[in-house]
Formats: sequence, structure tokens, C-alpha cells
Amino acid sequence: MPVGLFRVCLLVITAIVNHPLFFPKENGTVPENTEEIIQKMKEREESLRLEQLRLEQEIADQEATQKVLEKAAVLVEESKEEKVRWDMWTALSMVIFLLIELWRQDFQEGNWQDIGGEEDDMAVLGKAFKGVTLPDKAVLASFYEKRILGTTGDMARMREMVEGFADDLLEALRSVCNRDADMEVEDCMGVGSMYENWRVRKPFVCDLIVPFAPPEPYCFRCQTWCSGDSFPPDEQGYGTIKVCRADEDATGCICDKTKLGEDMLCLLHSQISSTRPSSEMEDLLCFKNTQYLDADQVMKWFQIAVTKAWNRISHKYEFDLSFSLLDSPGALKIKFKSGKSIAFNLTPVVQYENSDVYFISHFPWSSLEADIPSSTHWFLTFAVYERRFIQLVSKTLPANACHVSCLQILSFLHGKQCSLTGPSGLTNYHLKTVLLHLLQARPSQDWAPEKLEARLQDMLKFLEKCLHEKKLYHFFIGNGKVPAELGFPIIFQRAEPLNLFRPFVLRRDIYRKMVDTFHEMLRNMSALINEYTVHIPLAHTNGIRKE
Repeated sequence: MPVGLFRVCLLVITAIVNHPLFFPKENGTVPENTEEIIQKMKEREESLRLEQLRLEQEIADQEATQKVLEKAAVLVEESKEEKVRWDMWTALSMVIFLLIELWRQDFQEGNWQDIGGEEDDMAVLGKAFKGVTLPDKAVLASFYEKRILGTTGDMARMREMVEGFADDLLEALRSVCNRDADMEVEDCMGVGSMYENWRVRKPFVCDLIVPFAPPEPYCFRCQTWCSGDSFPPDEQGYGTIKVCRADEDATGCICDKTKLGEDMLCLLHSQISSTRPSSEMEDLLCFKNTQYLDADQVMKWFQIAVTKAWNRISHKYEFDLSFSLLDSPGALKIKFKSGKSIAFNLTPVVQYENSDVYFISHFPWSSLEADIPSSTHWFLTFAVYERRFIQLVSKTLPANACHVSCLQILSFLHGKQCSLTGPSGLTNYHLKTVLLHLLQARPSQDWAPEKLEARLQDMLKFLEKCLHEKKLYHFFIGNGKVPAELGFPIIFQRAEPLNLFRPFVLRRDIYRKMVDTFHEMLRNMSALINEYTVHIPLAHTNGIRKE
């Protein structure tokens, strides 16, 4: 009860105090202040609403950007996975291709010389050769006698005349050179078709090589692609020639590879001998700032030396001597007063160690010189061994064997075809390489004179096979069956076979021209032979005389 009375009293008192009559007059502006407060609250609410909209827009933009980034990340990840899968398949395909290629090359290189006695394989080869009929034996015999032997009768006299003059010229060259500073020139040697008795195309040109050596106390250190040094694949068949002092180790002293202290001295080399002036090496025909023999420098030196030598002995002869090619140091031409001329090549070479393999500065009458990587790279020529091999095999063949006749006929036909359709990448050296392979593969009795037609077909089929496969291996390099009587260096027999057609793999235009020329020669072969053949009775079956 008291609590209820207390509550009633408190309620009455509160009502009296809050009655409007008890407020002073200055509080009469409350309604107006309330409206301002309400207005400000509305403005504040509007600003908050706008701020909320702005924040919502920013959040939406951020969410959109995040989605774009996440999508881009997914695409990148998918592309990476796709690239990994593609790279994996590409690598796998390349590995399979390389394994197949290596197996094919090993198989072919292991059997590249085993062509003897494979009559069935020879019959399968030569798709373009099918349908081509060679003239009969009588026509071939007449063609050879009338066209080839009739034009090569003066070669022996020409060789004798050129060799005698070359010896006199080189003797004069030695007399005009400084024996203490200039290169030492040795006697010349005849190589090539003129000395192997199979050249048929005019003008007849004698090829002579002239070995030279540096003056004392220097010597040549020869490095080849198969001697363990690192040579790129496009430099196979080449080598370099380093000019060193005779008392230097071939591998070089350690003082050239390490820095000795100022208070240390090499007991083998003094400081004076270890540093050679650049001018001294250039006087030794080396490439600038190197010790490697420069073919261009050798070319200039040889031209100047030959000119001086001719000026010394010109009064003894009744003819003029001149350089027939500006880019060949020894392409010389003898001009007689009657108007006739004789051309010959006198080419400087460097002997490889104690063998008859030589580094040749350039190839006269050939486009191979354009393939030389640099002037310090020298190509190796095996011409002396090639001549010896032909002479060695000829002793085991029947009398009047047809091996030289086959090469002469094929060389003549190829030359005539090139005169009609233009030159091609196929050269007489490729034709001779084919003959060398067949000479080693076939027994001696297969080269009897009456088998000229069959052997000529073998050469054509073998050449077509090589053109189809783009592979014609060098006869000596990588050939373990070279006769021991030749004394051929073992390092080249153990080397990888050298493909003479390798430059044509990347040169499709030259390769296509070479193949087209060969096929055109096959089609025109009978017509060319008949054109230069005198008609003879069918009973004529005389053997073919070898020159």
C-alpha cells in the first residue's frame, strides 16, 4: 500500500513539473529548432545515403576487377598447362625423330661400302634410269675411239712441257725469295684428271700443287676436324694451320695459360720470345693478331713471288706468262706468239704431318672455295692418294680395262649437258668418287673392256641413288678398307664418313638443278653419243683401247 501511494505521488509531481505553463517564455522557440534539426538530419541522411551508394559502387568495381583477375589467372594457368603438354609432345616427337634418323644413318653408314655383288639392289635403284637405253657396245667403242681418244693424244706432251716450265719457274722463285724470312717452296706435283688420264674436255689444264714451309725456326702445327679439336658440322673436311716456333710444345706451354707473378720466370720461354709482335706474325702470312696461317695472305705472297720469278727468267722464253684468274694465285696462262695458249694451275699447299694429305689454299676452276668458313680454314685434298689408288688398282685389272673409259664417257656427257642447260652442283670430282667406290666394290674381272656398257650403267645407277639420298661419301675419309700399300693416315680412316652432298641439303635450288641436269643427261645420252659417233658396221666388235 505505501508503495502504491508513493508511485501515485511521483506521477502527479512529474505531470505538474512537465506542464507547458511552467516553461519560461524564452523556450518558445523549441518548435523552430526542432525543424532545423530535422532538416539537418535529413541532409545528413542524404549524404550518408550517397556515401553508401559510392561505397557500394566501389565494392562492386573491386569485385568485378577481382573476377577479371581471377579469370585471367585461370586462362594463364590453362595456357601454361597447354604449353607444357605441347612442349612435352614436341620434345617426345623430336626424340623419336632423332632416334629414327640416327638408326637410319648408322645403318647406312655401316653398309655404305657394301655394294659389291648386289645386283638385285642395283636393279631396284634408278627409277629415272628405267626406260633409258644405252647404245650398244659397237657404238660405244666407236664413240670412245673417235671422240675421246682422238682429242686426248696431246696430253702427254702438254704435261711434259708444263712440268718443265713449272720447275724452272719455281727455281727462279726460290732465288728471288729471302731464305731467312720468306716461305720455303718445294718441288711441284701433278694431280687431277690430267695425271690420271681421264680428262676429256678442252681446254686441257694441268693441276700442280706446290708444298711450302715456313722459315726457320718456325714450323706448321696442323689441326683437323677429326683430330679431337672442336669443329662445327659445317667445317668438317677443313683444318687450321698454326705457325709456331720449332722449340715450342705442340700443346703450348703453361706460361701462356696462367699469369705468372712479376718475380717468376718461365724456364722454357723468356719474356722476349713469349710475346711476338703482330708484324712478325703477319710477315709469316698469318691472320691479323693470330698465329693461324691466312689463305688470302698466302695468295698475295704467291702471286708476288711468281711475278718476280717470271721477270727473272722471261728473257729465256719466246712466250708471255699471265694470271688467267684474278682470284686464283696460281692460275697461269702461257701465250705463244702464234695465238695458241696453255693454261695450268700452280697451287700452294701445306703438307699434313708426314703424309701426302695436303691443306689447299683454294680450289682452281671450282666453286668450292665459296664454302670455306674463313680464310684461316683450309680444305684437305687427298688427290695424291687418289692418283696412287687408281694406279694400284689398274695393275690388278684386265688389259685395256674399261674403268677409265667409263669415267671419261660420263665426264664428257655431263660436260655437254652443262653446256646446254648451264652448270650444276654436280662436278667431275663427284663422278670420280663414284668410280673409286665401284673400283673397290667390284671384282677385277668385272672391268674387262667388253663390259663397258654394264659398268657405265652401274655408275649411273649408283650416282642416281646418291642423288636421291643426298649422300655421296668421300672415298678415303671413314673408309677402313683402304689398301695398306697406300700408307694412308689411320686418323682419317677412323673418322666419321664425310658426305660430299651435305652442302646441297640446305640449298634446295642447287640440289634441284643438279637432279634436273642429271635426268636431262640420261634422256639425251643416246642422242649425244650418236651425234659424235661415226656409223660403223654391226660386225665391228673391236675392244676399247685404254689411253
